[in-house]
Amino acid sequence: MHRGSFLTIFLVITGLTLLLDWYVYNGLRTLTKGWPSLRWKQVLLWGYLALSLGVTALFLVGLGSFSTAKGMTPYHEWVLSFFLTFFITKVVFSLVLVIGDIGRLLYGVGDNVINRGKKENISYFPARRKFISEIAILVAAVPFTSFLYGMFKGKYDYKLHRETLYFDDLPEAFDGFTITQVSDIHSGSFDNSAAVQRGIDMAKAQKSDLFVFTGDLVNNAAWEIEPYIEQFKQLKAPYGQLSILGNHDYGDYIQWNSPEEKAANLEKLKGQHAKLDYRLMLDENVELEKDGQKISLIGVQNWGRGFIQIGDLDKALHGVDKDAFKILLSHDPTHWEEKVRYHETKIHLTLAGHTHGAQFGVETAGLRWSPVQYRYLDWAGLAEHNGRQLYVNRGFGFLAFSGRVGIWPEITVLTLKKKKITA
Repeated sequence: MHRGSFLTIFLVITGLTLLLDWYVYNGLRTLTKGWPSLRWKQVLLWGYLALSLGVTALFLVGLGSFSTAKGMTPYHEWVLSFFLTFFITKVVFSLVLVIGDIGRLLYGVGDNVINRGKKENISYFPARRKFISEIAILVAAVPFTSFLYGMFKGKYDYKLHRETLYFDDLPEAFDGFTITQVSDIHSGSFDNSAAVQRGIDMAKAQKSDLFVFTGDLVNNAAWEIEPYIEQFKQLKAPYGQLSILGNHDYGDYIQWNSPEEKAANLEKLKGQHAKLDYRLMLDENVELEKDGQKISLIGVQNWGRGFIQIGDLDKALHGVDKDAFKILLSHDPTHWEEKVRYHETKIHLTLAGHTHGAQFGVETAGLRWSPVQYRYLDWAGLAEHNGRQLYVNRGFGFLAFSGRVGIWPEITVLTLKKKKITA
């Protein structure tokens, strides 16, 4: 990060934070007005300022060290996460106060119009009412507690997603064939190997026929996966373990001393897949055979809208029978959106990841929302177009924000079924 850019970010963040702190502080003063204990009032007000400014200072220090670091470490992610938690909480608190302030301004103006000449002292801006600050506290507590839960619990709260997918032309031998998919491990963000093991054990327990990993093994550097190789190596399946690269695996988001160093890191990362006993597919294909029948598994390098685009689907399809049942591993779902679903060769099923579901959102029976939906057409779960299906995994790990809120880490189990033709 250039010195000028860092200074600009430093000043903007400091200015916004101080403005929010001033507004929240005044809201808390209203809340504590009339408290019988001056000591507790001071504890709340000065304690808030000390904690909030301390978190901001820690974040700015972390920002400075990040500018010289080889990527984002768990320390940087924790600092960022605490800062975001406080910042968003203050924004929500302030929005409630703003709504209240607009209301009291309108009340003051209306009172002045109605009682003009009847009262000697009419205020255009009556004093803020205590209940507005109480409402602000209650509303702001929702993001505050949610983010803390996401940081300390949610990011390792693995969820199993099962889907049964039906196809007219699935070979009979593969009727009931199961695939466990994991995506976006982001091993450089992990800070609890025991918690990671719980997710691995959940994936192992599915005893699927095939295991696939759909990219982003690391945040930036190949060494990040090294402490976890023996753990992820436990993921085995009778028909093998296949993997691809994601956009973070190429080392594009940190500074390297030379192009040669960056290239060496990528080669080392490819070697890490071999240590994991994963067959890394680089624009290539492999056949799986069962009871004399076959399906084709295809794996491409990363191709994503707005990201690195080196995956070559045509190269990966070379030698594949056009009538074969095909499953594609492609990290970024925009590849399916823009290329795969319109390709002249029918690819029956594409498995992707990448989006993480933004690690934040709501998924209930009646509501499914995440801010990532404004960037991606298909950001989690199943999609279908013209007889071609896509499944987007929500990710095993996390990145930048050291937590997950509402969009939990995912292990996917897909069962392939042959659609029965009825007369």
